[in-house]
Amino acid sequence: MAKQEKELTVEERLKSLYDLQKTLSEVDRIKTERGELPLEVQDLEDEIEGLQTRIGNFKDEIEQLNTVITNQQNTIDQSGALIEKYEKDQDNVRNNREYDYLTKEIEFQQLSIQSAQKKIDEASHKIDAIKAQIDAAQTQLSDNEQVLAEKKGELDTIIADTKQEEEKQREKAKKLETKINNADPRLLSAFKRIRKNARNGLGVVYVQRNACGGCFNRIPAQRQMEIKMRKKIIVCEYCGRILIDPAIAGVSDIEAKNS
Repeated sequence: MAKQEKELTVEERLKSLYDLQKTLSEVDRIKTERGELPLEVQDLEDEIEGLQTRIGNFKDEIEQLNTVITNQQNTIDQSGALIEKYEKDQDNVRNNREYDYLTKEIEFQQLSIQSAQKKIDEASHKIDAIKAQIDAAQTQLSDNEQVLAEKKGELDTIIADTKQEEEKQREKAKKLETKINNADPRLLSAFKRIRKNARNGLGVVYVQRNACGGCFNRIPAQRQMEIKMRKKIIVCEYCGRILIDPAIAGVSDIEAKNS
């Protein structure tokens, strides 16, 4: 069997190559049915992950601000206790110097309380603002998760409907590739390279209206005659696609001239 595949004629190679092209085009068509859904699903998943990270960072920031509030409240409590102590000590002073010293200490602790209270108020305002941001992010996250579930369901349905056919076409393409590769590895490599660079994924086209079926540039009559003879691999001098006789594609000359 391997020996027979290696001895494929040029015509047989071209026919196998065109069959491979049709098979791969069918796979492309199936992928097209999915449209932009796979990309949309990926974008939504990335956005959801970003929102979850943002919400987590917001919560960490709130935790840090709550620590600030706790520390400043401790400062207020400590300063309040000192003020109470200093005020009692003022009742037992022995001279004006001791009284003035305690008065200054009381004033210092009062300023400390004011400063701590200011920091508490600032932290509280920040927490309120962050909570509003969390609520907005949570709403967006919930909306995105709902849209993602819908799009995933839609994509799963399309994949389920086309999976069997896609696997069938891929298996057929694999067998054809093996057949061509055994006969002419360079031809298969060239086809893959051409197909990859072609905008519509067509690496093999037949002559239509005396022109290349890929780029539609006119093919000289002598070149067309060589294509019909099927004795060698001929490519379009403009786009590089492999050219075949319409009959190999199962298309009559009349159909090719009118298509």
